[in-house]
Amino acid sequence: MKVAIVGATGLVGNVMLKVLEERNFPMNELLLVASERSVGKKIKYKGKDIAVISIPSAIEARPDIALFSAGGDTSLEWAPKFAEVGTTVIDNSSAWRMDATKKLIVPEINAKQLSKSDKIIANPNCSTIQMVMALAPLHATYKIKRIVVSTYQSVSGTGIKAVEQMENEILGKKGEMAYPHPIHKNAIPHCDVFEENGYTKEEMKLVRETQKILDDSSIAVTATAVRIPTAGGHSESINVEFATDFDLTKVRQLLDETEGVTLQDNLDVNVYPMPIYANGKDDVFVGRIRRDGSQPNTLNMWVVSDNLRKGAATNTVQIAEYLINNNLI
Repeated sequence: MKVAIVGATGLVGNVMLKVLEERNFPMNELLLVASERSVGKKIKYKGKDIAVISIPSAIEARPDIALFSAGGDTSLEWAPKFAEVGTTVIDNSSAWRMDATKKLIVPEINAKQLSKSDKIIANPNCSTIQMVMALAPLHATYKIKRIVVSTYQSVSGTGIKAVEQMENEILGKKGEMAYPHPIHKNAIPHCDVFEENGYTKEEMKLVRETQKILDDSSIAVTATAVRIPTAGGHSESINVEFATDFDLTKVRQLLDETEGVTLQDNLDVNVYPMPIYANGKDDVFVGRIRRDGSQPNTLNMWVVSDNLRKGAATNTVQIAEYLINNNLI
């Protein structure tokens, strides 16, 4: 098994390496791939230095799997070229998510859709992954009609430049700005670019990707995405209306029994999800579960996850593990 990480020098690429090592991913050779300016740079994996190679060199090596986290333009250009030589690409950008010919996969929810013929597989947006992880078991039981979600997203979701901007502002240093405004001691209601409808691309990802993953275009979704000055971990306030009524005890039981979800909902001792505790973990944490008294069949919950792990790297690696375990490579 030969595996390539395309975008190995980035934030998500670094976390992919950690996740592969932690999970003892089965492979014989690891190719670390990045832009030409990073070629030759050494990165450690399991105590060994591995030199970064170029994308064309990686294609020549014909890896079995390529984990992409190098941006949409790179994925659009190069993922098909890897696929042409027989590589299965799992892409972490937005490039292929809404392509009708590509699968959009959260393994705990819809990995069974995958087949050997899927050579480019899309990894969903980080905010979408944690939301559908919490909602999928409830949708199966009560059927979702409408979701109203507000996100509180860490700067790590933007990338290393945004992390550096926040760190510089904390220290009172001038530096490159990843955002149009300061992020330290601020909240910016602007994640990704604005579309013609007044919503950002991040907000519309939550709409479109949720419907695709849950395979239900009737689910109405409206979103507001906000960037906040936390270093890691996205939080979401989710208001969800169901077609039928629900029992709060049963809701908690369903979530508690869901693989990859951890229930943190004990108000007596101030237990609820927070990004500071989700940081570095793979689970999606759910709490503040309560009935919305303003209308029937409606629930409020608070959902937190590490956006670089389950929101990106871990979900990608889990897809690769599923392919291997089910002889789809």
